[in-house]
Amino acid sequence: MSVLMLLALVSGNSPMPQPVPKAIATQLFGSSIPKPMLMALAVGLHLGYGGVFGAVLARIARPVTIRKGLVLGVGLWILMQVAFLPFLGWGLFGTAITPKIAVTTLVLHLVYGGVLGWALGRDTSSTSRESVTAAN
Repeated sequence: MSVLMLLALVSGNSPMPQPVPKAIATQLFGSSIPKPMLMALAVGLHLGYGGVFGAVLARIARPVTIRKGLVLGVGLWILMQVAFLPFLGWGLFGTAITPKIAVTTLVLHLVYGGVLGWALGRDTSSTSRESVTAAN
Protein backbone atom coordinates (compact mmCIF):
# COMPACT_ATOMS: atom_id res chain seq x y z
CA MET A 1 0.00 0.00 0.00
CA SER A 2 2.77 2.43 0.92
CA VAL A 3 4.67 1.71 -2.29
CA LEU A 4 1.57 2.29 -4.43
CA MET A 5 0.83 5.51 -2.56
CA LEU A 6 4.36 6.80 -3.12
CA LEU A 7 4.34 5.82 -6.80
CA ALA A 8 1.12 7.79 -7.30
CA LEU A 9 2.57 10.82 -5.52
CA VAL A 10 5.86 10.76 -7.43
CA SER A 11 4.11 10.29 -10.79
CA GLY A 12 1.74 13.17 -10.09
CA ASN A 13 -1.33 10.91 -10.26
CA SER A 14 -2.32 11.19 -6.60
CA PRO A 15 -5.39 13.27 -5.77
CA MET A 16 -3.97 13.90 -2.29
CA PRO A 17 -1.96 17.06 -1.64
CA GLN A 18 0.45 15.03 0.50
CA PRO A 19 0.66 11.49 1.88
CA VAL A 20 -1.95 10.99 4.59
CA PRO A 21 0.61 9.68 7.14
CA LYS A 22 2.72 12.82 6.59
CA ALA A 23 -0.35 15.04 6.97
CA ILE A 24 -1.30 13.27 10.21
CA ALA A 25 2.25 13.55 11.58
CA THR A 26 2.31 17.25 10.68
CA GLN A 27 -1.04 17.79 12.39
CA LEU A 28 0.07 15.92 15.52
CA PHE A 29 3.64 17.16 15.87
CA GLY A 30 3.61 20.48 13.98
CA SER A 31 5.48 21.59 10.90
CA SER A 32 8.35 23.19 12.82
CA ILE A 33 10.18 19.90 13.36
CA PRO A 34 12.87 19.02 10.78
CA LYS A 35 11.52 17.37 7.63
CA PRO A 36 13.59 14.16 8.01
CA MET A 37 12.18 13.70 11.52
CA LEU A 38 8.66 14.42 10.29
CA MET A 39 9.03 11.86 7.50
CA ALA A 40 10.44 9.29 9.93
CA LEU A 41 7.46 9.85 12.22
CA ALA A 42 5.05 9.56 9.28
CA VAL A 43 6.59 6.32 8.02
CA GLY A 44 6.77 4.93 11.56
CA LEU A 45 3.12 5.75 12.21
CA HIS A 46 2.01 4.23 8.91
CA LEU A 47 3.99 1.02 9.28
CA GLY A 48 3.14 0.86 12.97
CA TYR A 49 -0.62 0.98 12.67
CA GLY A 50 -0.48 -1.24 9.58
CA GLY A 51 1.44 -3.80 11.61
CA VAL A 52 -0.83 -3.49 14.64
CA PHE A 53 -3.97 -4.09 12.59
CA GLY A 54 -2.25 -6.97 10.78
CA ALA A 55 -1.46 -8.53 14.16
CA VAL A 56 -5.06 -7.97 15.30
CA LEU A 57 -6.33 -9.72 12.17
CA ALA A 58 -3.94 -12.63 12.71
CA ARG A 59 -5.00 -12.95 16.33
CA ILE A 60 -8.80 -12.72 16.08
CA ALA A 61 -9.68 -13.91 12.60
CA ARG A 62 -8.34 -17.47 12.46
CA PRO A 63 -8.27 -18.84 9.91
CA VAL A 64 -7.22 -15.67 8.10
CA THR A 65 -8.58 -15.40 4.57
CA ILE A 66 -8.36 -12.87 1.78
CA ARG A 67 -12.01 -12.00 2.41
CA LYS A 68 -11.30 -11.22 6.07
CA GLY A 69 -8.33 -9.11 5.01
CA LEU A 70 -10.53 -7.19 2.58
CA VAL A 71 -13.11 -6.61 5.33
CA LEU A 72 -10.33 -5.23 7.54
CA GLY A 73 -9.17 -2.99 4.69
CA VAL A 74 -12.67 -1.59 4.16
CA GLY A 75 -13.10 -1.06 7.90
CA LEU A 76 -9.83 0.87 8.13
CA TRP A 77 -10.80 2.85 5.03
CA ILE A 78 -14.11 3.88 6.63
CA LEU A 79 -12.25 4.90 9.81
CA MET A 80 -9.89 6.98 7.72
CA GLN A 81 -12.73 8.66 5.81
CA VAL A 82 -14.83 9.63 8.84
CA ALA A 83 -12.10 10.31 11.43
CA PHE A 84 -8.67 11.04 9.99
CA LEU A 85 -9.54 12.99 6.84
CA PRO A 86 -11.86 15.39 8.72
CA PHE A 87 -9.12 15.72 11.40
CA LEU A 88 -6.81 16.90 8.61
CA GLY A 89 -9.38 19.39 7.34
CA TRP A 90 -9.91 17.40 4.15
CA GLY A 91 -13.59 16.75 4.94
CA LEU A 92 -15.59 13.53 5.09
CA PHE A 93 -14.28 11.19 2.39
CA GLY A 94 -11.80 13.91 1.37
CA THR A 95 -14.52 15.91 -0.35
CA ALA A 96 -13.10 19.26 0.80
CA ILE A 97 -10.27 18.56 -1.65
CA THR A 98 -11.63 16.07 -4.21
CA PRO A 99 -13.90 13.00 -4.14
CA LYS A 100 -11.10 11.10 -5.91
CA ILE A 101 -9.40 10.74 -2.53
CA ALA A 102 -12.14 8.35 -1.38
CA VAL A 103 -11.74 6.10 -4.43
CA THR A 104 -7.95 6.17 -4.38
CA THR A 105 -7.70 5.36 -0.68
CA LEU A 106 -10.31 2.59 -1.02
CA VAL A 107 -8.17 0.90 -3.68
CA LEU A 108 -5.08 1.25 -1.48
CA HIS A 109 -6.88 -0.21 1.54
CA LEU A 110 -8.24 -3.11 -0.54
CA VAL A 111 -4.70 -3.87 -1.71
CA TYR A 112 -3.48 -3.75 1.91
CA GLY A 113 -6.30 -5.98 3.18
CA GLY A 114 -6.08 -8.43 0.28
CA VAL A 115 -2.33 -8.86 0.53
CA LEU A 116 -2.52 -9.14 4.31
CA GLY A 117 -5.27 -11.77 4.12
CA TRP A 118 -3.39 -13.70 1.45
CA ALA A 119 -0.07 -13.60 3.32
CA LEU A 120 -1.52 -14.50 6.72
CA GLY A 121 -3.76 -17.13 5.12
CA ARG A 122 -0.71 -18.81 3.63
CA ASP A 123 0.76 -19.07 7.13
CA THR A 124 -2.45 -20.69 8.38
CA SER A 125 -2.58 -23.30 5.63
CA SER A 126 1.08 -24.31 6.06
CA THR A 127 0.58 -24.60 9.83
CA SER A 128 -2.49 -26.77 9.25
CA ARG A 129 -0.57 -29.04 6.87
CA GLU A 130 2.27 -29.40 9.38
CA SER A 131 -0.21 -30.29 12.13
CA VAL A 132 -1.85 -32.96 9.97
CA THR A 133 1.53 -34.38 8.95
CA ALA A 134 2.75 -34.42 12.56
CA ALA A 135 -0.44 -36.17 13.68
CA ASN A 136 0.06 -38.98 11.16
